[in-house]
Amino acid sequence: MKEWKKLFKTPKAIIGMIHVQALPGTPRYQGSISKIIAQVKREAIIYQDAGVHGIMLENMHDVPYVNRQVGPEITAVMTAVALAAKAATSLPVGIQILAGANHEALAVALAAGLDFIRAEGFVFAHIADEGFMDGCAAQLMRYRKAIGAEHILVFTDIKKKHSSHAITGDVKIDATAEAAEFFLSDGLIITGPSTGNPVSIYDLQSARSGSTLPVIIGSGITEQNIHQYWKHADGFIVGSHFKEEGNWQNPVASRRVKSFMETLRSLHG
Repeated sequence: MKEWKKLFKTPKAIIGMIHVQALPGTPRYQGSISKIIAQVKREAIIYQDAGVHGIMLENMHDVPYVNRQVGPEITAVMTAVALAAKAATSLPVGIQILAGANHEALAVALAAGLDFIRAEGFVFAHIADEGFMDGCAAQLMRYRKAIGAEHILVFTDIKKKHSSHAITGDVKIDATAEAAEFFLSDGLIITGPSTGNPVSIYDLQSARSGSTLPVIIGSGITEQNIHQYWKHADGFIVGSHFKEEGNWQNPVASRRVKSFMETLRSLHG
């Protein structure tokens, strides 16, 4: 928890999502890396001006995602994107590379001077959209040590969205949280069943009971419901709600971010 507060300078942090446009080699790539970088800079500045506490980059437009192994072109362009985001803002910046490309995310974070990564498939195993995803904690944390990236925090999804957890149905979320902390996670990300869907308060309470790590909500937060979740989490990753029409595929809408942060100030008060 000490590292969390040191990074975000607040016990309750709002992390704004930047869904990077489709990258080279993926079906929806539009052929301009410079436009991708310009969009990232623009949205990073919107977030900083509105007063959010951190930014996270994600290659969510790269559908369909590959399982764990992304090409060097993805890692290279995400590094360029990350450098641009870091230069455009003084906020903490993190990254996730889909799907489950946690080693590549950590390498990009080290090269670009980022502050944290979001890692999926950290403990236990599940069936994701992309297929079977096994636990990677041992390999990832050894890699972090090997490349001298121990200062980069690793926030880990548990019982992740867009996944079936039937094979670990007898392992409850509190036990999963305990295992993630034991395997050196720096924070727990709890999600609803899919992007934009709200989280179960019971799941948040269960994760809290199994761990002393920061608990971060990873889906479904809106200006209308954040008051319900305020006391149950330390961080709130907000993506869909900050976009035009509340759709994650659209650009970040400055007015929506500013309105949300105004509501947040009343909660702080």
